[in-house]
Amino acid sequence: MSRQAVGRRVTVTSRPEPTLPAQRVPAEEVVLGVDTHKDIHVAAVITTLGASLAHQEFPATAVGYRQLLAWARSFGVLHRAGVECTGSYGTALTRSLCREGIDVVEVNQPDRATRRKHGKTDAVDADAAARAVLSGRATTVPKTADGPAADMRVLRLAKESAIKATYPGAQGRCPDHRPGPARTIHRSE
Repeated sequence: MSRQAVGRRVTVTSRPEPTLPAQRVPAEEVVLGVDTHKDIHVAAVITTLGASLAHQEFPATAVGYRQLLAWARSFGVLHRAGVECTGSYGTALTRSLCREGIDVVEVNQPDRATRRKHGKTDAVDADAAARAVLSGRATTVPKTADGPAADMRVLRLAKESAIKATYPGAQGRCPDHRPGPARTIHRSE
């Protein structure tokens, strides 16, 4: 192509480039931390480099667990989560996360000295739970509600309930050890 005319406008067009399929950038891995309560759970998401991304409250219901999981996954790939109180308020959430293939780690509540230094809010506790998983300080696998140990727990609770119903004043003691007149034991020689 030549440019002969000095005063004329010359338009140079390029050939259209073939479009390639969009290159997917692998999503960054994130870590979830949850501070559990009776009615709400407070979640925090951090990167694997320790940068806080966000925190939010969710209801402690099945719908809330699904919302929490979708919210956490919106920040990146989620493989690990730290949950406080997996044996009480966090039990159902722990089960829900495990069903989704998330590795759940039980996180102890921070000690009082640490809480005083960093302040005490649910968001700070949730962030601390995620950081405990990320650093490797928290490694305890939560108890599952299945298997032989859970079966024995159910049987023990049923037995204790039957004893309480039969002997209201027993309060966990064996029925043979009820308070009453002293028994005399005779030894024969």
